[in-house]
Amino acid sequence: MSRNMKQVASDTLGFVPQKDIVYNKLLPYADKLDSESNDILAKIKGNLSRAVQLRELWPGVLFWTRRLSTYMRLYGRKFSKEDHVLFIKLLYELVTIPKLEISMMQGLARLLINLLKKRELLSREDLELPWRPLYELQERILYSKTEHLGLNWFPNSVENVLKTLVKSCRPYFPESATQEMLEEWRPLLCPFDVTMQRAISYFDLFLPTTLPPHLHHKGFKLWFDELTGLWASVQNLPSWEVHLVNLFARLANDNIGYINWDPYIPKIFTRILRSLNLPVGSSQMLVQRYAANAYDISHVVLWVSSLLGGPSQQAQAQLSGLFNSITSFFHPSNHGRWLMKLMKLLQRLPAAVVRRLHRERYRKPTWLTPVPESHKLTEQNITDFVQSMMQPVLLAMFSKTGSLDAAQALQNLALMRPELVIPPVLEKTYPAMETLTEPHQLTATLSCMIGVARSLVSGGQRFPEGPTHMLPLLVRALPGVDPNDFSKCMITFQFIATFVTLVPLVDCSSALHERTDLTEVERKLCSASAEFEDFVLQFMDRCFALIDSSTLEQTREETETEKMTHLESLVELGLSSTFSTILTQCSLEIFKVALKKVFNFATTNIFETRVAGRMVADMCRAASKCNPVEALKRFVPHCCNAINQIAVNEEVLNEEELDKELLWNLQLLSEVTRVDGDKVLPYRTQLVQILQLTLRLKCKQGYTLACNMLHHILRSTALIYPTEYCSMPGGFHQHSRDRLPIKDWGRPGDLWNLDIQWHVPCVEETSFAFYILDLILQPELQRLQRFSQGELEMSREDVLQSLAIVQHCLLGAGSLMPPLKGEPVSELVQSMVNLEETHLYIGREYDVSRENYRDAICGVMRQLLRNDFSYICVFAQIISDLLHFKGSHKHEFDSRWKRFNLVKKSMENRLHGRKQHIRALLIDRVMLQHELRKLTMEGCQYRSVHQDLMKDLLRLSTSTYSQVRSRAQGVFFTALGTYNFCCRDLIPHVLEFLKPNRRDVTQQQFKGALYCLLGNHSGVCLANLHDWDCITLTWPAIVHSGLSSAMSLEKPSIVRLFDDLADKIHRQYETIGIDFSVPEACIAVASRLMVAGKPVPPQPVPTEEELAVGRKKQQNKNTDSEGLRALTQLVALPRPWKFEHIAIGFLSLLLRDDLPLPAPAVLFFVKSLNHDSLLVRKVAISAVAGIMKQLKRPHKKVPVNPLELCGGKLPSGLAAGDRPDNQWLQYHSDSLPQTQQDWESCVFVEKTHWGYYSWPRKLMSYAPPEEQPKQNLTREEMNEREQIIFDHFSDPVFIAQLIEFLSLEDRKGKDKFSPRRFCLFKGLFRNFSDAFVPVLRPHMQRLVADSHESKQRCVAEIISGLIRGCKHWSYVKVEGLWEVLCPLLRTALTNITIETYADWGTCIATACESRDPRKLHWLFEMLMESPVNGEGGSFVDACRLYVLQGGLAQQEWRVPELLHRLLQYLEPKLTQVYKNVRERIGSVLTYIFMIDVNLPYTQPTSSPRIADFTRRVVARLKPLMEGDEEIQNHVMEENEVGEPDERTQAIKLLKTVLKWLIASAGRSFSTAVPEQLQLLPLLFKIAPVENDDSYDELKRDAKTCLSLMSQGLLYAEQIPLVLRVLQGIAGSSSWHARYTVLTYLQIMVFYNLFTFMSDQGSVDQVRALVVSLLEDEQLEVREMAATTLSGFLQCNFLSMDAPMQAHFEALCLTSLPKKKTRALGSAVDTVPSADLMRRHAGVLGLSACILSSPYDVPTWMPQLLMDLSAHLNDTQPIEMTVKKTLSNFRRTHHDNWQEHKQQFTDDQLVVLTDLLVSPCYYA
Repeated sequence: MSRNMKQVASDTLGFVPQKDIVYNKLLPYADKLDSESNDILAKIKGNLSRAVQLRELWPGVLFWTRRLSTYMRLYGRKFSKEDHVLFIKLLYELVTIPKLEISMMQGLARLLINLLKKRELLSREDLELPWRPLYELQERILYSKTEHLGLNWFPNSVENVLKTLVKSCRPYFPESATQEMLEEWRPLLCPFDVTMQRAISYFDLFLPTTLPPHLHHKGFKLWFDELTGLWASVQNLPSWEVHLVNLFARLANDNIGYINWDPYIPKIFTRILRSLNLPVGSSQMLVQRYAANAYDISHVVLWVSSLLGGPSQQAQAQLSGLFNSITSFFHPSNHGRWLMKLMKLLQRLPAAVVRRLHRERYRKPTWLTPVPESHKLTEQNITDFVQSMMQPVLLAMFSKTGSLDAAQALQNLALMRPELVIPPVLEKTYPAMETLTEPHQLTATLSCMIGVARSLVSGGQRFPEGPTHMLPLLVRALPGVDPNDFSKCMITFQFIATFVTLVPLVDCSSALHERTDLTEVERKLCSASAEFEDFVLQFMDRCFALIDSSTLEQTREETETEKMTHLESLVELGLSSTFSTILTQCSLEIFKVALKKVFNFATTNIFETRVAGRMVADMCRAASKCNPVEALKRFVPHCCNAINQIAVNEEVLNEEELDKELLWNLQLLSEVTRVDGDKVLPYRTQLVQILQLTLRLKCKQGYTLACNMLHHILRSTALIYPTEYCSMPGGFHQHSRDRLPIKDWGRPGDLWNLDIQWHVPCVEETSFAFYILDLILQPELQRLQRFSQGELEMSREDVLQSLAIVQHCLLGAGSLMPPLKGEPVSELVQSMVNLEETHLYIGREYDVSRENYRDAICGVMRQLLRNDFSYICVFAQIISDLLHFKGSHKHEFDSRWKRFNLVKKSMENRLHGRKQHIRALLIDRVMLQHELRKLTMEGCQYRSVHQDLMKDLLRLSTSTYSQVRSRAQGVFFTALGTYNFCCRDLIPHVLEFLKPNRRDVTQQQFKGALYCLLGNHSGVCLANLHDWDCITLTWPAIVHSGLSSAMSLEKPSIVRLFDDLADKIHRQYETIGIDFSVPEACIAVASRLMVAGKPVPPQPVPTEEELAVGRKKQQNKNTDSEGLRALTQLVALPRPWKFEHIAIGFLSLLLRDDLPLPAPAVLFFVKSLNHDSLLVRKVAISAVAGIMKQLKRPHKKVPVNPLELCGGKLPSGLAAGDRPDNQWLQYHSDSLPQTQQDWESCVFVEKTHWGYYSWPRKLMSYAPPEEQPKQNLTREEMNEREQIIFDHFSDPVFIAQLIEFLSLEDRKGKDKFSPRRFCLFKGLFRNFSDAFVPVLRPHMQRLVADSHESKQRCVAEIISGLIRGCKHWSYVKVEGLWEVLCPLLRTALTNITIETYADWGTCIATACESRDPRKLHWLFEMLMESPVNGEGGSFVDACRLYVLQGGLAQQEWRVPELLHRLLQYLEPKLTQVYKNVRERIGSVLTYIFMIDVNLPYTQPTSSPRIADFTRRVVARLKPLMEGDEEIQNHVMEENEVGEPDERTQAIKLLKTVLKWLIASAGRSFSTAVPEQLQLLPLLFKIAPVENDDSYDELKRDAKTCLSLMSQGLLYAEQIPLVLRVLQGIAGSSSWHARYTVLTYLQIMVFYNLFTFMSDQGSVDQVRALVVSLLEDEQLEVREMAATTLSGFLQCNFLSMDAPMQAHFEALCLTSLPKKKTRALGSAVDTVPSADLMRRHAGVLGLSACILSSPYDVPTWMPQLLMDLSAHLNDTQPIEMTVKKTLSNFRRTHHDNWQEHKQQFTDDQLVVLTDLLVSPCYYA
């Protein structure tokens, strides 16, 4: 906005607005808006401030914050900076109130996000927000400790709202925030723990990255090295890596030019490539986790676009490499799950670069750090970028996923470099328009052309010849208007409309003779513009043909429906909008010709009115809209005459089936009158006469058309709307000396000189409208009134006809009728703040002197309804319009808004920004602003009139007819959402129908009432308003309605309704607030809002008395928990089973963490544990677990100092892992707490992550037992709720029944260990100590001995609950407990079965989770007693190991001693015979070595290390390494005598080691590459070559292992090591090994592509390796080497340079020994001679080069093909290779052969054609 406009604004407003909506200034009544907005803003400030000071969160604060967000929708941020900051601070304080109700928090958070959205408006100097309250809010909600117990119900959307809120506040965190955050979250960085994910996602969300450069040392420099180091060293893509990438992408984008990313670039691109999960190599095995945790494309794109540019240019080189290596995947013949990702990358990357360019070159500078000159993108950078993307984009145009992604990419690329982007697209488009056989090609190219349309038409310096393609394209597109191919038709319409919108269709050819200053291109355009007229006429011919072929007679059988099908209506829309666009853009001359043509077509034929008629009438309407004067002159007289001539005949009027001609002319007339009101006035007498004649027609079709005409005439005289939409203001009449229309091609509209022509109704038009109403509406209302009083007989049809006329009058003139008036309904809510409605001016005052027809219609309708004509559907619609309609409908507005956004997206210019849209779009946006004001006008206050109409609606909603019911319910729901607080008034009326004691309710009424409670998917759900007053009415009513006489569970529809209701309530319920206190900080900010800045609020500052009343009310509200007590009455009555389920469901929603359930409810739930119904029992188990949590007594914690405990000093700097200062946390068997005294003096730290990475500022631990709440209360000391539980669980009968139920099976084979039951038992033992152990003990002993799975599962749940529940028991009790448990567990482990071993694993893992290992030493020592002892067979061994692993894995790094003991124990047993034990050992080994990670700042671990273990294993595998013979799998029989030899032992050992390698592939964080390399040669020896499943386990495992290892991520320093090993194996004598080296190499290189390419030495080594294997003596190896080479060439890892080509050509020339020299008698020699191999190697090399470009023909290809063809007659295997190559070449180049042919000379083509079809090809 220019400066003087700002000045003017601040004079009229009294302040400088932050940023208002510019479109408001273009409205016809713009001068009134400033005073209006000031008035509203003052009220908002005053009332919002008062509401907070009076502590009235509901309804006061909620009401006025909603008003504020409406204000922002209407005026943007039209307030002063001072107010802006205060609003933000006030909302920030409100959102972070700790006990705030969640739904309210969400609403306020959304408003706060909106206020913070435009961050350029407020700099860090203006605003600072603390970060900790937001962190506490996130912790409380996203990591809620009580949500899983059902004590808190959060909506699903809350997570996204909170994250967006943090993102919006992030730029304003104080400069000290980064350091504080690091201190807060670093201690959580323990990579084996779930807290790692939490910490990193917090870093990602919270760390500020927009600090100015002089503060970088307080910002990212504090953590950059630490986190990039972590990222670079993690190899197996854990789930938190994605968050790191998001953080880096944001950092890079916010600080372009301030960070040197060069060292990381190869790593970045390698990981991006890996993350695309592309299929590579011959054998496919993806590690599951790679697919699940892949990077988010939107962040990848942001990161890459921020790396481009700058001095080193490295990123662009790698990006080109990335696209080169994946281009072939974009070819349409490739398809897979990975394709979606590739397309997303393609679509988003150009958009991100355009966004960056916009920021560097066109955006207004803001307080955010600008990009330094040295790092801005240069012209060369842009060209390079566009070039690197062109090839994949052109391939993607024809992708299987559709061309949309490619079109969006092209749109953005063409903005930057039209001259590089558009010509290749045109080259594909012209041929596609010519072909008839490939419609898919046409739709794809056209949609891409639409994307680049704007860049093409506007030409500019870069692409001046662009516009010359316009006409040829338009003319060639015409055949696409094809009645037989629907999708082609639609895309053609869209194509034509897009281009025509941008170009004025004016014939400028005469300018050639008149002007001399034209450039060459302009002359071309002028002469071409003479063809516009032909184009328009041809287009119309095409449309007429389309219409002729879609008349009803042609497309339907007699019997079918007469409505338009969905497809037809789409074509109709496409046709009419395209035609109207063309006429809008025409010059007057062309328009007249077109008008004449369409007039003749319409008047010389007679169309049926359903399909073809609608299309023709639409075309005529378009014509009359564009130039009403000319069009009406032709159409109105013609139609009126035709109608009058037919209607002279009296009996026509009463015919049921009308004359076709009459109908058609009526239809035509009703459409052409949809034009500006003042243009209709000259014809008013004729039109009124026709209306009077036709509105009383008997035929329904006839009077409906007449009603439409009435509606249109009224509407066009009563509304405000723009009258033209051409692309240049003032339209195009003729080119004149000073203005040449071709210069306006593609020109954007100028926002400040839009010069909109508004139609504002004049006095004459308004009086004409009222004249029609008096003439037509008045008599209808009188007839209806007399009829309702019984004075007049009317048939049902007559009534419907009258109502139709009334409805259309209301629709046409709704904007002239003032809204319904009436007294506001009082006493719905108590508030100390004014809740009045605001009035907006929308361009006209109502004329009070005239009759208010809205009231009149309302009166008559209510009379009719009293006489029960509720069977008529129209009523609901009329009531809806009476209530809401003021000239436009909400749903129409929404779809227009959507359409506006779609068009804007497809045509916008993201590069230059600043609203450079085309004029039509800008006018549309202003119109939408006007409509928005109309829809948000007053009318939210609930008045008595509304109350009456709503009761009528309720009657209709419960009527007997289902159609009427559903219509009326729709209107009812809309109305509920419109009027403030009306739900409270209506709920009792709805619930009347559900009362059990009413005998007069029909089933239909009952259903209707239920539907009214249920609501529709978008609106209010009455059954679930977040308000105690409402819920205490509705929930009991729903439950009691089970006893109503109208309710029958036989009817499936009613059962389904109750299910839906219960389901919806459960889904949408959110915990309702109880605590409404407002902290002082809020009140302080609010009081500042009262006195700050202009406009000054009119409201008085609250007085002391008011403040006191407010405080009192708030305290009352907080103590009032009546709601809960009232609702617990749900438990009282007996009722049908369905309602018992519903009741217990509702009750379970009422559990909450800040208020315990009343005792009766507790009793009900405890009793329900033994209910007959499984569903009830399940709910009760959850509920009782929740109740236990409510009853838990808080335990005191005290800080401990780790320094004193370790006796040493803390490490300086960062050091993670095992250090002297965290030794005391680890398990040492010599210092376990074995006595009461040790136990009490030992400091237990329960959570596993504390102390691993760094110490928290305060490490908390539990205080000594004497300070804790008393254990073992007697019954007298308990409260009532605890007594209920105590009594039931001490009762042996109750317990026996409970255990009986818990050990039943639910779904056979599907049951798992249930966390809910575990929580129940944990709560019992935690709250009541060991009170119930005696009662349970016999049951547990019985269950453990029973091997049934449900019995075992039940006891496992109890035991894990016991172990976790005894956390605070005294030493004596714990010791006693383990004396009971150890024997039980031993029995359980011997009785373990295939069904239950998983449950026992879960049981022990759950029991050990977050517990100090020293507390559980009994358990660990028991599990460590010889797990693999062979008792009970191999299966039991495997299970014991599984259970032990579950416990140790939970302890992570704190039990090194146990891990060492276990490893020592297992090592001799690695040669196990049984497969299941081997697999389990492999898995256990993974966990043993998990802690040995290679991460930065991490100390060497004291747990077992891989290196030592590998050394010992390799020594034992010696026997296999040495010999060269085949390794067979010796299977030993059990009973063989004697000691097996070393070799057999080694093979068994190898099997176990393989299991370990496979298991650890996806689990550990870093791969031990140096160690694995020692085993590689052995694996290569065993792995088979073919994919055959019949191989034994050993070979299959070796193959899997190789596949997984080759996919691993390598550090740069590991590459030479791997290559050295591979070179060694390539020289081995086994050809299997040499073959496998090649497959391994393919995958390894692709998955580490850029790491390899950044080191030229490695590239050369790989090349040498592959080329040498081309000359291998084994044919298979040679062929594989050729495939590998071709793959490397294809992904541009190697390039086809001259030396390489020369090398192969030289090899080809090796002369072969003559055939004759062989002795005839001798057998054909089997080993080919060295010469043959070399010659074959050369041929294979050439073949690899040819196959490496399957989709194009590079310059070197023709010559190579010629070279190759010379070898067609060589001996085998050469001949075979040549044939294969040629046939492959033919297959892959066949599609685009026309293009590819250009690359060859004629001679070459002759040879080639000869080869490809010559007889030898078939030989």
